[in-house]
Amino acid sequence: MLLKKVTEMVKIGIIGGSGLDNAPILSESVEIKCDTPFGSPSAELVAGKIAGVDVIILSRHGKKHQLNPTQVNYRANISALREQGVTHIIATTACGSLREEIGRGDFVILDQFIDFTRHRKISFHDSFDNGPVHIPMAEPFDPPLRKIIYEKSKELGYNTHEKGTVITIEGPRFSTIAESNMFRVWGADVINMSVATEAILANEAGIPYSVIAMSTDYDCWKEDEDPVSWDKIVEVFTQNADNVINLLKNVIPEIDTLVGK
Repeated sequence: MLLKKVTEMVKIGIIGGSGLDNAPILSESVEIKCDTPFGSPSAELVAGKIAGVDVIILSRHGKKHQLNPTQVNYRANISALREQGVTHIIATTACGSLREEIGRGDFVILDQFIDFTRHRKISFHDSFDNGPVHIPMAEPFDPPLRKIIYEKSKELGYNTHEKGTVITIEGPRFSTIAESNMFRVWGADVINMSVATEAILANEAGIPYSVIAMSTDYDCWKEDEDPVSWDKIVEVFTQNADNVINLLKNVIPEIDTLVGK
């Protein structure tokens, strides 16, 4: 069973995705080894401060990006952050755009997901021995946290979309053209391989969760574009990583206004 929160002070968990796994953005940083009832997280946690606020960073895919999206122990990752007293989680992720208007390097502050994964543990409750647990998921991404991120991103001058629906696929393969077009018909705006799983578990753990999604490609639906490749994703995310870091540094000091709300 997950531990109760141990603090009412703000402590921000950052889950770093592709291109931001090891970004040196913390002061007074120290590594924390930990284990959870659900196994080990993807990597050692890195604790430190941003603008005087306590922050813990976790590399979603491991320090060497050695874990494919299905191998990531999402339950251990969220559990580890909660056990460290994290009050809010901001995740970063690369994503493919399924809409013409969402260009490369644009930020999307997600508000909905479609879960198209098949092989993952998506609940901390493997049984209902202590009673059924059904978590509401109408708004999987915390609205107050989303609002702060969106407003700060616009203030900084970044091309930012206030909302968007992400479809999370199993991976590690990319979509077929048929799948990519189907996802567009379903109403998805961007595509990735991690966010829905994290959002489900963060909500079950009672931690407000939001995502800064950066568009790096057009998947494979756009006929006048080359299909997505891993090298291209890393290239575009790396080119814009400073924007993500700057946004995080500006958002985190504002989050203390959400405590108690």
